[in-house]
Amino acid sequence: MRFSLAAILIPIIIYALAGTMEYWQGWLYWAVLVVPMALAVSWLLKHDPELLERRMRYREKEKEQQTILKIGTILFIAGFAAIGIDLRRHGLDSVPMAWILIADLAILLGYMLIIWVFKENSYASRTIEVVQGQKIITTGPYAIIRHPMYLGFLVMYLMTPIALGSWWAVPVFSCYIPVLIWRILNEEAVLLRDLPGYSEYCKKRRYRLLAYIW
Repeated sequence: MRFSLAAILIPIIIYALAGTMEYWQGWLYWAVLVVPMALAVSWLLKHDPELLERRMRYREKEKEQQTILKIGTILFIAGFAAIGIDLRRHGLDSVPMAWILIADLAILLGYMLIIWVFKENSYASRTIEVVQGQKIITTGPYAIIRHPMYLGFLVMYLMTPIALGSWWAVPVFSCYIPVLIWRILNEEAVLLRDLPGYSEYCKKRRYRLLAYIW
């Protein structure tokens, strides 16, 4: 139900940003988001409904994560407001088509990385938690970095303003990088506290988000 609602709300947001339905950048962005989303939900319903249920949880138990979520929400709203202002001031064609297509391709690849994470890790909850019987995943992208889902999300997030035709909003969206780093560090503190063996996994997989960088 929530995924169907998202598919309906995105066009409303797109129209609110541009003030017109003749906004091909927005419709392409909608397709890049909704088509993989529909495929992922269909696959999870058939193969891993428990993971889908975990992805539907929004209430964080950790107080620090609750603060991080609030800041992230504020930045999200500010980012889309910046896109809207930019489009109204500079028009819908200030970003060349080539850059928009590259951004949409990057968003699609980021989404594919997240779907790969879903395939490998049935414990990939939306909230920070450790459930009974949870195991450490070391296969797939987890063999390279410790938080591949966040990498996929970060690529999607940073490419969003470009895909929607706004350079001006890029710095606003970039403000989420330190918030994501804060979330990762706090999540690791929770996993080190509650998930047996996670300390050993961290020693074997040194990099959190970007291989050979951090």
